[in-house]
Amino acid sequence: MRPQWRGTGDAKFPAAARVADSWWVLRGNPFPDHPAWTLFIDGEASFDLDDLPDGWGKPRQARQRLSDADVREALEPVRAFAVYGSEVGRPCDDPFCCGPETSGQV
Repeated sequence: MRPQWRGTGDAKFPAAARVADSWWVLRGNPFPDHPAWTLFIDGEASFDLDDLPDGWGKPRQARQRLSDADVREALEPVRAFAVYGSEVGRPCDDPFCCGPETSGQV
């Protein structure tokens, strides 16, 4: 698959793509302490990646932005998972990579 990434304007979830009838959303993680990316498909964490597959381009540099309505639809299911590991019930609390200053809990 070659998703057509669009920008979201969100620092934690910078890119999303509509693939068939599913939303693919990339979360940027604090690398190198964690994998660089986590891919969510329809709100479910699918896998972590350090390197994006060939053909995926550079999602952080997506030239087109999703509409506000599409951003809300794509990100609503993943908003609670902004911190690495939160999607599996084990949010990282290391102050050097995922502490309060990076998780919005300041």
